[in-house]
Amino acid sequence: MHAELHLVDAFTQAPFRGNTAGVCIPDGPADAAWMQQVASELKHSETAFLFREQEKWNLRWFTPEKEVELCGHATLAAASVLYETGRVPAGAVISFTTLSGPLTAGKDGDWISMDFPAEPPATSMPVPGLGRALGVEPLYTGRNRFDILVELPLADDVCSLEPDMEALSAIRTRGIIVTAASDLPHFDFVSRFFAPAFGVPEDPVTGSAHCCLAPYWGEKLKKTEMTGFQCSARGGSVRVKLEGDRVILAGHAVHVLSGKLLV
Repeated sequence: MHAELHLVDAFTQAPFRGNTAGVCIPDGPADAAWMQQVASELKHSETAFLFREQEKWNLRWFTPEKEVELCGHATLAAASVLYETGRVPAGAVISFTTLSGPLTAGKDGDWISMDFPAEPPATSMPVPGLGRALGVEPLYTGRNRFDILVELPLADDVCSLEPDMEALSAIRTRGIIVTAASDLPHFDFVSRFFAPAFGVPEDPVTGSAHCCLAPYWGEKLKKTEMTGFQCSARGGSVRVKLEGDRVILAGHAVHVLSGKLLV
């Protein structure tokens, strides 16, 4: 099967920063096993697969090891490709059907905004071994349907973290979001995201994690609009806006490669 293939750096305005996602648009129907093989070949934290369904686009996301139910940066990348290739006019809203229900994306200048479900954490009991795996004891531990959220005392605790990946991979969860209040005036909070059990030791910038971070920090900071910085080695920023049980995620995208998959 042939497929159009793009690589896009998401949540950044500079190439080789932010989070790289593959975007694959097959020539015809593709099954999950083939999509998983393509994602495993590309080895990016997520690859998005797009299929036209009349006025909507079916969107699926795969890590190198598993399909996931929600992914922000690969959705941003997919929307950017649809606009850049002219499949969707710049002023039109894109409607996606996904495993997390309907999602939309729209273009505002060089920003792309996405309407995602809020995924607030519920306070949970301490997770055995989590503090030891991270190398620092959490101030707070919570869970949503995907991930564990951990608040640490200082932004530097988050940004300098060197967790034990083998120990983290033994914890039963999709990923672990580590966060703290920002010490920089133009950001409200910082974060990092680890998902070794899904084949992603550290995800550079994680849109879906901000569906959890936005309601958590919104309640703590008494704000509905904030900007988060994910302080991974590549780094990237996500603008968030709370709207009831939804979160509007906004970011930039940079196209770095386009080509054709031949098999």
